[in-house]
Amino acid sequence: MLAKKILVAPLNWGLGHATRCIPIIKALQQLGFEPMVATDGVALTLLQKEFPTLTFLTLPSYEISYAKKGIFFKWKLLFDSPKMLKAIKKERKLVKKWVKEHELSGIISDNRLGVFSKKVPSVFITHQLNVITGNTTWLSSKIHQYIIKKYTECWVPDVAGTPNLTGKLGHLKNPDFPITYLGPLSRMEQKKLETKYDLMVLLSGPEPQRTMLEEKLLEEVQRFTGEVLFVKGKMEKEQLIDIHNHVEIYNFMTSEQLEDAIQQSNMILSRSGYTTVMDLAKLHKKAFFIPTPGQFEQEYLAKKYKKEGLVPYAKQDKFKIEKLNEVPFYQGLRNFNTDVNWKKLFHLFEG
Repeated sequence: MLAKKILVAPLNWGLGHATRCIPIIKALQQLGFEPMVATDGVALTLLQKEFPTLTFLTLPSYEISYAKKGIFFKWKLLFDSPKMLKAIKKERKLVKKWVKEHELSGIISDNRLGVFSKKVPSVFITHQLNVITGNTTWLSSKIHQYIIKKYTECWVPDVAGTPNLTGKLGHLKNPDFPITYLGPLSRMEQKKLETKYDLMVLLSGPEPQRTMLEEKLLEEVQRFTGEVLFVKGKMEKEQLIDIHNHVEIYNFMTSEQLEDAIQQSNMILSRSGYTTVMDLAKLHKKAFFIPTPGQFEQEYLAKKYKKEGLVPYAKQDKFKIEKLNEVPFYQGLRNFNTDVNWKKLFHLFEG
């Protein structure tokens, strides 16, 4: 009997959506399905490195980039929205073709708004049931929920009750569509490893903000006393390693290398992107966050974790290396130890 083909399509917005699809792809393989991956850009490059034997399909780019100044973030997205809508329209055409051509039995879309089909069960993965955009939050949330309703099911990578990791982002008072809480999704597994680095800098996210933070932090870590591991989060053909005094610099790391490196580091300095949060929670790490300027979701999460006494944060333009002295006074992120029942979840694709 031929394995049922499931299309897994993560959004190419930094590396987060792609990395949190890794445990889903592995679970599909373990349960006898044949995952096919559809995405673009660095997300495509990353998953090709992780799963070299899979079939990969290319989706049109949403061409998402951040504004150089945080205050223009929302307006930049609005300005880029015609390009996004054009890409979503193309996605829908391609998916319609692929369902027939590859005889797909199901679709899992991680925030790809045009990747669904009426012909096969389609799942939408998001941690943002509410999309925070300042004074237009009510509108952006309603639009997002309207799109989610087109899918068979919505999977949220968090726990249903409190305490939780997403707060108001991933929880609705009276949802009018089916929601399944998976628990936090991470490709990481805990190991007992000796500490090798005093600080790990872990960068990710779209340009130009990733480069802007990289430049700032490469300067700041020169004043840090202790061993530093600096991972730029730039997916390139070859892995490059550079050593400057007490700072070891990588352009990127594979999942396995990252898993070890995070656990060999005393603390992590990173964005407050939700996939990073889930990885650090899985590994019970202490961290310091610098949310992407103007990115309401990351700013909301950073404030939430600081208020709960878990992780301190600073705005990008206010960050100085001395601020890391606050980290020992915070608890660090906690794991919710939720085991996903993949067999039950994937039953959707058996019909």
